[in-house]
Amino acid sequence: MTYTDKTGPQAATRQGPLAVYQQRIAAGDLNGDADQKRVVERLDKLWHELAAMPDRTPTPVKEAGGRGLLSGLVRRLRPQTTEASVPRPRGLYIVGRVGRGKTMVMDLFYGCAPIRQKERLHFLHFMQDVHQKLHDLKRANPGMADPIPPLADAIAARAVLLCFDEFQVNDIADAMILGRLFEALFARGVVIVATSNTEPSQLFQNRPGADAFKPFIAIIRRELDTIELDSPRDYRRGRQQDNETWLVPADTTARSRLDEIFARYANGEKAAPVVLEFSGRSLEVDMAAGPVCRFDFNSLCGKPLGPNDYLALARRFPVVLIEGIPCMGQDEANLARRFITMIDALYDNGNLLFASAEAPPDTLFTQGEGSDAFARTASRLAEMGSESWLEHGAQAAQAAHSLSRA
Repeated sequence: MTYTDKTGPQAATRQGPLAVYQQRIAAGDLNGDADQKRVVERLDKLWHELAAMPDRTPTPVKEAGGRGLLSGLVRRLRPQTTEASVPRPRGLYIVGRVGRGKTMVMDLFYGCAPIRQKERLHFLHFMQDVHQKLHDLKRANPGMADPIPPLADAIAARAVLLCFDEFQVNDIADAMILGRLFEALFARGVVIVATSNTEPSQLFQNRPGADAFKPFIAIIRRELDTIELDSPRDYRRGRQQDNETWLVPADTTARSRLDEIFARYANGEKAAPVVLEFSGRSLEVDMAAGPVCRFDFNSLCGKPLGPNDYLALARRFPVVLIEGIPCMGQDEANLARRFITMIDALYDNGNLLFASAEAPPDTLFTQGEGSDAFARTASRLAEMGSESWLEHGAQAAQAAHSLSRA
């Protein structure tokens, strides 16, 4: 699994998240926020419950093979326990609008969590890894009737606590796996904390196969407490903005600015098209030089690319330039969905993004399926255009460039 630690040194495990939150406010690192404090208090309760648990490795649970991925879930909604019958605290599903501090409070809790077996992951990365592990298990064991139980054993052996950022279900393949996988993880004593912009009841709704996904929603409600974090302020906005990350309109002036930005990060290396090879797939890159790549919008979002493609791109090139981002209408939901997935990958990886566009982010996609979720993307783009993001990203890009030339 890909592990992401945004908390720094884990020195706070002897203090609960509420104490650390109050200390950071006193130090001026955070502003006091009543809604955040309410959620931190609930996380502090979970911290105490975890502290009371003995260190352990979850016991594998034997499950009958040969079932379909969602078959039998309705009649299996009662909690299961391991042979050790170790008490498991209820997890937490933190939901709210974009930029309200959900990730911050979860990361604060994760840094304090008083157990060694824990992982903090972006949900997109987690699901891509799940698909790869299931593929590997089936290939290594052709006669295996059901790879979900051994996968759950492997995950639970590493982590009693799983913290997921940006919990969202947009892919039918994910929807068909999640019910049985999470049921198996809960049966093995795993505690889950997740952040999301979507209420559990609305996950994967109004899509083909939504009815078959409802048992998973019932599992989430059974095992996790849902708590809303809805501060009046979007903390991603209001930061000092750079004037060259988002160029409007996408005209010849913007193209010239992107030329200059590309040359700056290329550091004298010759630009050329390249093909990025990964996991048996390939992605054509319009132009690349050292740590920077450049695309026309249609090359990235006008083709049937998915999360794996965008994650591979984000990890290979710290600096990404995109030219000609259009406004998207009601009939272009698939185009907008790919754009959302791409920005998620770049944001979570900490990439620098420079783009020319037809309009500001807030007005790119205002009508159509998924337009409500686009508010998160616009908020993320605002943060990625801040001077603080640029400063951090430029340092990462320089380090990657130096490493590639070593």
